[in-house]
Amino acid sequence: MKVSTEKIEGSQMVLNVEVEVEEMEDAIKKAYHRLGAKTTVPGFRKGKAPLEMLERYYGRDAFVEDAAEHLLSEVYDRAIQEQEVDAIAQPQIDVLHMNPLSFKATVPVRPTAELEDYHQIKFEPEEVVVTEEEEAEVLERIHYRQAPWEPVERPAAFGDLLAINVEGTVEGKVVIDEKEGLYQLSPDPSNALPGFAEQLEGAEKGEERVFTMTLPEDRGELSGKECNFKVLVNEIKVKNLPELDDEFAKSLGQGLETLDSLKEKIAADLKDRRGMEVRNRLEEQAIEALVALARVEFPDIMVQHEIDRLIEERERYFGDREKLEMYLESIKKTQEEFRNELRPMAERAVLRSLALQRFAELEGVDVSDADVDAEVERIMQHASGEGVRRLFETPSTRETIRRNIFMKKAIDRLVEIATGDNEAMTSEDESTAPPAKEEGDENEYAT
Repeated sequence: MKVSTEKIEGSQMVLNVEVEVEEMEDAIKKAYHRLGAKTTVPGFRKGKAPLEMLERYYGRDAFVEDAAEHLLSEVYDRAIQEQEVDAIAQPQIDVLHMNPLSFKATVPVRPTAELEDYHQIKFEPEEVVVTEEEEAEVLERIHYRQAPWEPVERPAAFGDLLAINVEGTVEGKVVIDEKEGLYQLSPDPSNALPGFAEQLEGAEKGEERVFTMTLPEDRGELSGKECNFKVLVNEIKVKNLPELDDEFAKSLGQGLETLDSLKEKIAADLKDRRGMEVRNRLEEQAIEALVALARVEFPDIMVQHEIDRLIEERERYFGDREKLEMYLESIKKTQEEFRNELRPMAERAVLRSLALQRFAELEGVDVSDADVDAEVERIMQHASGEGVRRLFETPSTRETIRRNIFMKKAIDRLVEIATGDNEAMTSEDESTAPPAKEEGDENEYAT
């Protein structure tokens, strides 16, 4: 067997393989025996026909094709082992010649990543600030949300909750028919039907209002058409705000005893939430800076797998594959167009993952079985049932948890470096850290 290799772009290796004549002839003989054993030639018992008769019966090309088919996978496996090719997916095979067999295999190989000195990444953490105005806004929302709706005998005003019957006709056909629907009167332009609320402002209980509106562009076949509405106001309700005092705080059922304790909890929750937002922005900044220092090459198969994952996410969002396909049909988009639309996002995800993985390797990030066990226990605190526990004990689920912990540890370490939170490096740390890049020097950290 003769093998030559060529590295091409996209983290791929091309193997040109030629099988020796002797090996090919031996494979053809095996094909004769393989096909002959299951063939009945007239005048001979099954499996007893001589080779000459089999060749006359089938034609020599059939045995050559069978031999090549059986030989190809075996020869390919030997070739990648001999050449020490780190294949990560099935190859694309192009058969160049059948006898003796020769073929070209384009093989996706393990991606490579190089990082410049990432210790240059520096960011000043944002200060976590919560204003009194923000605390007051949250308190007011809680106050409003807890208040009951109560009937009122006056014309409808913005903010009221109306019980209404609605009939809408387009070109004489009823397209909306709803009884005892609830509708909160709001001038918000993001409402399902902008301008509808304004038509009901000032209406009284028992009053029917008749008006015509142009339907917006997101109504399919009805988009842009005139719709004649009849709206009967059955009831008008308004929020009855309770006193904002200690009793109100107790009524929330969170172990709060005073209004001051409620305000303190709001302040603490806001600070926690704002702290998470600050942390998320900092992580994103640090990752983007790391990616900017990375030179990564990866095969397209990794992007295709990430696109598949993104599509699975969207299937779960829509409910199942069929509903997603119906959505794509409604917006006149093919599956291929959808995949191409997701490609930039997938490429970015692969690039970020490989840069972070290489960073973690250089920093010696490790995840132990104890780390995985602790995370499983943490998750189980919010779940129940032996079935759930068994799921988290499967090797595939534990591996997913391990990868998630690995990435979290890597990001935590990156943020430490970026903010200067890490202590001065020891000599042992310095020996494993990548050196600063000198001008004209290409540091290589290939996986």
